[in-house]
Parts: sequence; structure tokens; C-alpha cells
Amino acid sequence: MTLKTQSYDRWSPPIRDPDDDTPRLECGVFGVFDTPAASAVAALGLHALQHRGQEACGIACFDGHRFHTERHMGHVGDAFGGGDLTERLPGQSAIGHTRYSTAGGSFIRNVQPMFADLEAGGIALAHNGNLTNFLTLREQLVAEGAIFQSTSDSEVILHLIARSRKPKFLERFMDALQQIEGGYALVALTNKKLIGARDPLGIRPLVLGDLDGKPVLASETCALDMVGAAFVRDVEHGEVVVIDEGGIRSFKPFPAQRARPCIFEYVYFARPDSVVNGRSVYDVRKRMGRRLAQETPADVDVVVPVPDSGVPAALGYAQEAGLPFEMGIIRNHYVGRTFIQPTQGQRELGVRMKLSPNRSVLAGKRVLLVDDSIVRGTNSVRVVRMVREAGAKEVHLRSASPPIQWPDYYGIDMPDREKLLAANHSVEEIAKLLDVDSMGYLSVDGLYWAMDADKRDPANPQFTDHYFTGDYPTRLLDREIAEGRNQAVERQLSFLVDA
Repeated sequence: MTLKTQSYDRWSPPIRDPDDDTPRLECGVFGVFDTPAASAVAALGLHALQHRGQEACGIACFDGHRFHTERHMGHVGDAFGGGDLTERLPGQSAIGHTRYSTAGGSFIRNVQPMFADLEAGGIALAHNGNLTNFLTLREQLVAEGAIFQSTSDSEVILHLIARSRKPKFLERFMDALQQIEGGYALVALTNKKLIGARDPLGIRPLVLGDLDGKPVLASETCALDMVGAAFVRDVEHGEVVVIDEGGIRSFKPFPAQRARPCIFEYVYFARPDSVVNGRSVYDVRKRMGRRLAQETPADVDVVVPVPDSGVPAALGYAQEAGLPFEMGIIRNHYVGRTFIQPTQGQRELGVRMKLSPNRSVLAGKRVLLVDDSIVRGTNSVRVVRMVREAGAKEVHLRSASPPIQWPDYYGIDMPDREKLLAANHSVEEIAKLLDVDSMGYLSVDGLYWAMDADKRDPANPQFTDHYFTGDYPTRLLDREIAEGRNQAVERQLSFLVDA
């Protein structure tokens, strides 16, 4: 099989504000099989998953003879919005990816889907998550003569498939999966198959849908809704689904384990209109707000969300507390996320371009702000200052998630522990630092209640929740080795940056 590759770099990668307090998830994946105009369907699906990664995007498709791929820095609408998309990317099967980098850097060569020409034919692969043994595997592969073109952990998976000595392609694919560790959901496209896989604990989400009788894979159900597909089921933890002309087959290549999905999908990452692991994200976030009102009441006049992700929790808080819910802060959705300036004063102006106070709601009021989570507190400081300057008599702050005290290594871009506000300060100290009249967090047990789950079992937690508890669901091999060598974890990686 031959590959027609088009790699454009027409849009500059977004530059992250060093004071940005928003956690990032590194990507979303989408796949469709045996469907007319597959690349256009994939572009629509990626558009629905844009919130999972806004740095880069790509689509790979197969037309029965050749693979075609495009990878771009920038947003899906800019990259794949043209009317000639199906001419540029013809084919009946396609996979797509939208990315925010955690492993690897902001380079076009790190953008997915990645492609390799193997003995059995071509394979394109798109991966959501992080491998916690990526560097260890990479070092082994390089020592054995492997040549890497990127610094993405996704390329490791392709090398493992290529170097497996199993006789059949699916066996080689599963052999590769059995060597990787961490949290992941991935989709792969060959000349005959669309494949989806989810890590043994189900940390990262993946769903199966049906579009006019044809299978669809996506990170979230909102992508199914976007393309008009019906939800069929979640891909189970540790499951590999193989789609070809014969239908859908399911494989379980890993030893049986209890599922432990990422609870932060519900706190922040997933779109509120998605259903993740059988739970409505919107309903869970409202329940977070309800429980937050029970645990941390406040004598205030109005409840105001920090838009947009704080809205459902703030609504739940207001309803539970019997308080008015008002949009006291208005978000401007037409400000590019690259509006980042070098000085503090200019950054303050940038925040005001994105968020504006609604003075008629705030002036003279005792205001309770509800945010989805607080990482470093830099955004919170600016929002609180803005609300006070709009005339609020008091400002109280509530976080709809428990205190974030530990970093993540499964695909969430969070700072090191010394930069996490709640890891280094008490609630009282945080209130002073953020200049609020009171501060409150949802408890871990309250979050489990919002999930309609049993109380957290410390011996066997029902969810991946290490950012709150320090209880990591897998070993962190790369970090263990690096600490043993007294090295930084990002060891022995080099990359040629294209001009």
C-alpha cells in the first residue's frame, strides 16, 4: 500500500499562557468504517471533540487502494472546513485525532494519526492518553536500532507492533498493547480493519456507535450526536474491538481487572452533553453542586458560575441552597486562545477580553463563585479581582471538585506538586491568597456521592482519583527509573524543530 501524505503547517500552534490555570487533556479520537465521505464524517466528529485538544488535529483515511492523511497545527474547523475535504482525503474508512500535547512537544511531526508501513500493510494510529512506561520502552527500542521521527508516545506503539514476532497482525497488535502501561484509548486503521482499544482499567473513555448500520468509535458520545450516530455501548476496560467486513469482534487480551475510569472526565474534561461510562456528565456536575451546597454553605445573595465549565455545578448549588442563579460573568467565545501577552498587565487585559463582569448582577451583592476546579489559582485571582471591581460587597469561592494535590501522568497536563495550590496551602491560606471572604471544596466522598457511587473504598477505589488522593492506579515506571537515576523524567529526548 502507498501513502499520500499532506502535512501542512498553515496555523501557528497555540502558546500556553504561563499563568493559565486550566487543566488540559491531551486528545480525542474518532473512527468510522465503510461510510461514504468518511473524512467529512471524521471532521464533524473531531469538531465535537475539539474541547479535548485544541493544539493540532489530523485525519487518515483509506480509499481501498491508498492511505491519505493530513495533519495540521490549529483547530479542526480551520484545518478541515473546506469544501474539497473529501477530494483531498477520499475513502470509506477514516480515523481522526485532536490534540493537546502532554507527551512530546508542539511539532507537526508529533501530530496524529501516525502512519507506518508494516509487513502486513499500512496502519494509521491515533491515541488518547499517556503511557507511563513510554521513555523506558523508547530507550529499549532505540538501543535495538529503532529510529524515531517524533517524541510522541504514540510512535512507540507502532514500533512495538512492527517488531512483534507474532504471526498474525491482530496478535502483533495485542502483543504491543500488553507491553504498554498507563491510561489510553486508541483507534487504528488498516487496509481491512478499524480497531479500537481501551486500557485495562478504562482510565480513558471510548464508545462504540452506529451510523446507518456502520460502526463508529469516539472518545465521547457528543461526537456520535454530532454525526447522527446512535450510541451502542462503551468499549469496555481492557477490550479491543475489531471492525471489518465481517462485523464487530471483541477481544480481551488482558487479565481481568476491576474498571477504574478517570473521575476528572466528569469534573472537567468531558462535554456536559456526553454520557461517560453510563453517567450523564451534566447530571453528575449538577449533583456536585448540590453536594457542595450541603458541605460548604454560605450566607450570600447570588450564585455565579465561572463560565463555562462551572455552570452545571453552580446551578445545582443554587437549587440546593434556594439561592438565585445568575450569569454574573459573561464569556466571550470569539477571542482566540492564542491571545497571550508577555506582561502581567497585558495578560490581565487578555482575561478581560475572555471574561467580562455583569455589573448589574454583581454590584452591591454578596457573591458566591462556583468553579469546576482550582489548580494553581492564577485564574481565580483575576476572576475574584474582576468581580470585586464590579462592585461585589463580598466574594466567596467554591470548587466543585476536591482539592487537587497530586499531578497526573495519564494524559492530563497538570503542574508538578509544588505548583498545585491545594498541595501547599490550607483552605484558610488559600482564601487569603485568592482574596475571598470564604473558600470551600467538595469532599472526595461528596464527589463519589455525585457519581451515585458507593463511598470510596481506599483498598479498591472505584475511580481513578489520584489528583485528589495520591493513589495512582498503575505503577509509574518512567518516574521510578528517573528518580532512581536522579534524572528529570524527560530524559534523553532530542528533536529537530522545523523552521
